[in-house]
Amino acid sequence: MRLDRLTGPKLISPSGNQGQDGDITPKWLGYRRFIGSRDQVGQPLGSIGQLEVSLAHDRRSIKRLQALRYKIFYRHGRAIADLRTRLTGRDIDSFDDLCDHLMVVDRSLAKGASCESPIVGTYRLLRQEVAERHGGFYSAGEFEIADLLKRHPGKRFLELGRSCVLPAYRSKRAIELLWRGIWTYVREHRIDVMIGCASFEGTEREHLARSLSFLYHFARAPEPWRAAACSLRRVEMDLMPRSAIDVRRGWHELPPLIKGYLRAGAFVGDDAVFDAQFRTTDVLVVLPVATIDARYARHFGMDTKRNAAV
Repeated sequence: MRLDRLTGPKLISPSGNQGQDGDITPKWLGYRRFIGSRDQVGQPLGSIGQLEVSLAHDRRSIKRLQALRYKIFYRHGRAIADLRTRLTGRDIDSFDDLCDHLMVVDRSLAKGASCESPIVGTYRLLRQEVAERHGGFYSAGEFEIADLLKRHPGKRFLELGRSCVLPAYRSKRAIELLWRGIWTYVREHRIDVMIGCASFEGTEREHLARSLSFLYHFARAPEPWRAAACSLRRVEMDLMPRSAIDVRRGWHELPPLIKGYLRAGAFVGDDAVFDAQFRTTDVLVVLPVATIDARYARHFGMDTKRNAAV
């Protein structure tokens, strides 16, 4: 699994409104809803040393985030770039203008007071009310998200996507800062449930059999929170019997991102899906806020009782 990525399938732009450079013209739908009267766009949501997390605040910031995603997904990863992606040098999709974008910057690398600090990590956030007005969630192209939503009327869902951190910063608390930003966002919007597609590197079932089977037997969602794959690329996760799995080894082989989700209280859906473009195998992660481990809630200053999604 790719430790630095939560993503889903590519979908056609709901608006079809493209700029001259091939980018989707931002509507900034999410930003004003998030900040309300507290004008926090571009303002820090947290910091650790010289690292700082905030919401992206303008189109230039979005382009810089897309360039970071391109570097990690296409240059460092296995993703296959189409012509547009290669020409722009950015990972662009039709949901960028609908989402809010967290970004972590390293202030120590700014070369002057007027220079921008380099972006070293990002997360993309899509709220249910925005998704429903524009064709649905990004991950709905791979999983039966609609059925999951129907089983939990009145709950507020948030989709996490396009997460990535530069390799040099994955041990420098950049990931922790991104999660602090997410918790702040969740609290602000009274989110009940977080969902997202986590990706294993590669599509070879024999290499993923133990990891997928471990998730199926030890991290499968309870019935009310399950969501089956809806694609012809569906991959069964029950590839090994429970008795054949070395639990310690199975846990050890999971990437840190998935381990972090599971420690926090998340579980996964019924099936996996092949993603041909990114050459990954995706699983759906579901994290009701009410199930978040108290240690994580305290660490990130989150009140899980505020939105008890059960």
